[in-house]
Amino acid sequence: MGIEYLEVGPDRVVARMPVEGNTQPFGLLHGGASCVLAESVGSVAANLHGQPDRYAVGVDINATHHRGVRSGHVTAVATPAHLGRSSASYEIVIADDDGRRVCTARLTCFLVPIAGDR
Repeated sequence: MGIEYLEVGPDRVVARMPVEGNTQPFGLLHGGASCVLAESVGSVAANLHGQPDRYAVGVDINATHHRGVRSGHVTAVATPAHLGRSSASYEIVIADDDGRRVCTARLTCFLVPIAGDR
């Protein structure tokens, strides 16, 4: 996938991914690749929120694809929508190199207690 993390913090995770190598047969960024990028940044954010006694597992993702992209990179920014003890949800905005929104996703993760903390 070629995902590269640019910023990792408890309130914001940013990563970028090349379009090349992540396209569907018509040469556009594959919607599934956008979902992989969204779940990746959201899961990292949720794991940071859950530390040190919980780890995150994705339980729901949805994505709206706004425009096609054929080249360059896309950048995803995950910000919290809800931070709880047992779940965390994130809005993820994916934009192209010109800053145009390509996809909006929402990820919800269940925060699983680490063994010994149940």
